[in-house]
Amino acid sequence: MNQTFAALQLGPAKRAAARLAAGAQTGSGSCRTQSYATEAKKKNPYSHTIKLPQTEFPLRADAARREKQFRHRCTDALYEWQLKNNRGPQFILHDGPPYANGDLHIGHFMNKVLKDIINRYQIMQGKRVVYIPGFDGHGLPIEQKALETLKGRDRDSLDPMEIRKLARNFALKAVARQTESFKEYAVMGDWTHPYMTLDPSYEANQLEIFKAMVEQGYIYRQNKPVYWSPSSRTALAEAELEYNEKHVSTSVYVKMQLTDESVARIGGAGKVSALVWTTTPWTLPANRAIAVHPDLEYVLIQVAENSESGSAGYQLLVGKDRLEAVSAMLPEGSTVAEVCMLNGKQLEGLSYSSAVSGKECPILLANYVTSDSGTGLVHSAPGHGQEDYEFGLANGIEIYAPVDDNGRFTSAAGVALAGMEVLGEGTRAVVAMLRDAGVLLHVQEFTHSYPYDWRTKKPIIQRATPQWFANVGSLKASASESLRDVKIFPEFGRRRLESFVAARSEWCISRQRVWGVPIPVFYNQSSGEPLLTAESISHVIGIIRERGTDAWWVLSTDDLLAPKYRSDGNTYVKGTDTMDVWFDSGSSWKLLEQVSERSEGAYADVYLEGTDQHRGWFQSSLLTSNA
Repeated sequence: MNQTFAALQLGPAKRAAARLAAGAQTGSGSCRTQSYATEAKKKNPYSHTIKLPQTEFPLRADAARREKQFRHRCTDALYEWQLKNNRGPQFILHDGPPYANGDLHIGHFMNKVLKDIINRYQIMQGKRVVYIPGFDGHGLPIEQKALETLKGRDRDSLDPMEIRKLARNFALKAVARQTESFKEYAVMGDWTHPYMTLDPSYEANQLEIFKAMVEQGYIYRQNKPVYWSPSSRTALAEAELEYNEKHVSTSVYVKMQLTDESVARIGGAGKVSALVWTTTPWTLPANRAIAVHPDLEYVLIQVAENSESGSAGYQLLVGKDRLEAVSAMLPEGSTVAEVCMLNGKQLEGLSYSSAVSGKECPILLANYVTSDSGTGLVHSAPGHGQEDYEFGLANGIEIYAPVDDNGRFTSAAGVALAGMEVLGEGTRAVVAMLRDAGVLLHVQEFTHSYPYDWRTKKPIIQRATPQWFANVGSLKASASESLRDVKIFPEFGRRRLESFVAARSEWCISRQRVWGVPIPVFYNQSSGEPLLTAESISHVIGIIRERGTDAWWVLSTDDLLAPKYRSDGNTYVKGTDTMDVWFDSGSSWKLLEQVSERSEGAYADVYLEGTDQHRGWFQSSLLTSNA
């Protein structure tokens, strides 16, 4: 009995072997096996007494096979049927285009299913739902993914059209895969006629919006600091940044030695230096001024270090409120004596020798200086920060940034620094130069929040380069006004969107990539002045509507120029910048003009996306539609 029980616990293949083994041990294995089989086949005498319904419905759901049999009826067929048979008003849910740069994830699922729930509810209310799925086919994410397929090839040697062909093919394949996946979610919509930002008609519509903004004076070009991604080698908009809370930076306290004339003006003696603090040592080669607040108090101190250092005494100029913090950084045993007190206005016009370049630079007044941190004297590099840039413009200071597209020092920063990555070995080299020159008072590393390129996940810098901008400051009022008629759920989203718009004064719309919609500008070969008029843009739009944006790279400058400019006595070259992809997707409302039955007011009933789009698609759509 014990052996038979063990056999019942085994798998089918071993069960018979176990029974035979049991029989072999007793000497009557075959008889026991036959008896077991006969008992198993004995008919149940009660089975005919149970009355069960007879049905052809299968025992198993077999969903993987059967779902496909009715999916079409519930999606594509239903979408077409409701457009023809529903008698209610038109309802438009405008789809925010996902990037065509890979396969779908759970976020895509949630996004599309939420939209589908809304659309199906509106159909049940008798409305005619218009839902045109969109795909964002341009931009760096797609270009990077396409270039990753080139193994063993030098990407920098590729012709622009080679890159564009790779990117287009990659995007179209991604669209096809994503479309099939979305259909498997049973999301209904016009999947046979989606909108894609890489379609010639879409690109032409986008340039129509750009032309309108040019005509109204919203578009301008300026050499100013922008968020620059060395890893992507392009300018970025604020919406393309994410912040790393664990970024480690190096901060330095640096002595900028005053000129003899300046020392005499404030009653100093010997070596007198203005002490500045910066968390970006790599910007010191671009130092062009020191900023002080007109109403803050400053103190000139005499520092005597301990005798073991062998260092002679020197004088430092620091903010009075920062004296205690600065004193704590001095070598152990140092003594500090106050020489005199000065206010910020008394320091205006003093000059000093910049620590890295040796260039003589001024001390100037600025209201943004505080005594909350640092030394109360701010190192200013107008080529590497927005605040510094505005300060430089107001005081006629050179906008200087000796850093190239790869985030490396150029030869203008000095032979010793040329070619070094500013965020890596370049920073270390600058610190070493300061230490060797005897002007480094203190250095320390600290962890803080720092902007990163949201695509490459690597840190960015601020760097002055000639870029194209949209003047958001002029659009704020109308954009905010238009939001009053919009219902936003949840309500805090309204405050979030309004705060982003209010805090923004400009939008950098140019990118240094080839996969995108070109900014249709020409430059005078002699003067460098841009040619960007309604007539020049209209001519390019006509070409692109017919041939797509590849025409910008394939055709000659003469072919792209409007006839009146071909013989005006100037020689032009076409620009190489493309538009920010947020301008691409933010122009999608233009296609609704062709499908909406409304002659005025909003074209769409609903925009539904994640809260990250308050900085992205919601904002770019709001700005372009109010231009």
